Amino acid sequence: MHKIEKFFDINMVLMTVFSSLETLIDEKNIELIYDIDATIPKELKGNAEVLSHLLTQLLTFVFENTQKKEIVLSLTAPKDFLYEESISFEIKENNLSKEKITSFLEQKLSKNLELLDAEIIDEDPLDIHVNIPFKLNELGNRRYYRLPDMTMLGKKVLLLCKSPKIAESIEKMFKYFLYDVDVGLDVYRKQGSNMAQYDILLIDPDLSTNMLENILLKVQKETGLKYVLLQSPKYSEVTKTGMEFSSLIKPVMQESIYELIISLFQNNILPRDNRSPEMKNIIDIEKYINKTEKKEEKSFIPKNIIDTSTLNLLQEDNVKRVVLDTKLGKENTQKVGLVYRDELHKFIESFTGSDKYFRQVVNEKQTWQIKEFCIDLEKYTKMLGAKSMSHLANDVSLLFVYDKLDMLPIYTNKYHLELTKLLAEIKSYLN
Repeated sequence: MHKIEKFFDINMVLMTVFSSLETLIDEKNIELIYDIDATIPKELKGNAEVLSHLLTQLLTFVFENTQKKEIVLSLTAPKDFLYEESISFEIKENNLSKEKITSFLEQKLSKNLELLDAEIIDEDPLDIHVNIPFKLNELGNRRYYRLPDMTMLGKKVLLLCKSPKIAESIEKMFKYFLYDVDVGLDVYRKQGSNMAQYDILLIDPDLSTNMLENILLKVQKETGLKYVLLQSPKYSEVTKTGMEFSSLIKPVMQESIYELIISLFQNNILPRDNRSPEMKNIIDIEKYINKTEKKEEKSFIPKNIIDTSTLNLLQEDNVKRVVLDTKLGKENTQKVGLVYRDELHKFIESFTGSDKYFRQVVNEKQTWQIKEFCIDLEKYTKMLGAKSMSHLANDVSLLFVYDKLDMLPIYTNKYHLELTKLLAEIKSYLN
């Protein structure tokens, strides 16, 4: 059977599914909750139309046959999602019998399941659990949502929500951006009942009162607290005199949290000096672009690209370059409220094996992926104090600026060696 595979945004599929179910959701008074793991890539390759149809049929079946008022669709994926992996779509605690579920899957969904190469999992007979393979357009274990500025990371949130399941889902999505999330009034009290310690208050409108908002208005003037209301899809626009607030619309997805963070903090980013378009190039880029070259990599460099005198200069420069400046890394992470050791662990998890990915995208000349990878690599390593790797990422980025893409293959081996050194330094420090 012919398979149709195209790249698609998983968020758009989930919103399409929700839109098609809105009438039924209103009739049954059911809350649909998306619980999406951080390992779920934003962009996937597969048949989005069939997936949308499958999920719509599945949820319609559940809504029509359950008495529960909250239905959670959980999406999970392997932590080491590399190129082609299965994503798990699961509906737990639906109060439906195994016979009814099996009958529906076999009679109504068999064609769509076959088109998607889906596998039905029977670990718990009362759960609906389907695994569907998808391909990936980005490196596994990396940030699928990249905030435009590092200062947007690491904020603190107080989440007051009537539904524990919605709160759990939203908490997970905020933590993706390294946010510290306190859920509920009990935790708030344990933290000292001090509203000034939070950057965001996210609250159900039903829990908010005029007295609370008057207090928050004073806090906003002192601390710049962001006040966010968790709204239903058909909420009516309200105005609050003197009150600055934003809305987060249910069902909440990772994309929703991403867009909310940008809208809340984009005006807090300090302006950066723009480079003058009339600035002249006073450096011969080819003399400096391979600064991290070492003797053991010499055999990988075509003689017609870099001459011997330039290579010697680069080797001398590399001797002085620090692989991991832990003092600088600690200072950088403390500035944005992060823990240095935690960030080192995250780097190991995210970038181990990334040399294979880098070689692949270079061989396939996937320029967009190379650019994105270098941006991520440079930002992360610069924060950690990984000077040598940060310079390497910057050098690769400059190849695009100066139209020297034919030199990219040189850097696959360079990156492998630099990554090996850096991972060894990090592990040595952590131990």
